[in-house]
Amino acid sequence: QVQFVESGGGLVQAGGSLRLSCAASGSTFRLSSLNTIGWYRQAPGKQRDLVARINSGGSPNYADSVKGRFTISRDNAKNTAFLQMNSLKPGDTAIYYCNLLPPIARYWGQGTQVTVSS
Repeated sequence: QVQFVESGGGLVQAGGSLRLSCAASGSTFRLSSLNTIGWYRQAPGKQRDLVARINSGGSPNYADSVKGRFTISRDNAKNTAFLQMNSLKPGDTAIYYCNLLPPIARYWGQGTQVTVSS
């Protein structure tokens, strides 16, 4: 069974940084270079939104709210994706998830909590 496992979240003060990791589990699953990977986040009471994506060619794309502060990257050989988050704001507080784009429902993991204090 394939599932993404996110890690690296935590509590940080505004202006701080965190680096999130996303590992694709499942012995037969390989993160193909053909896949577009997305990082999503869901704040309490809000819908889950896409904040960053990286396509098969390695080109990133970001939501306006995180542009210039977040950097998405991937390592296909290690079945892993990353999200470097700098200059964090209280508004970035959410549970962060990774998945393919478009997302596959059964691949959602538990996410990793990011809390930014003011």
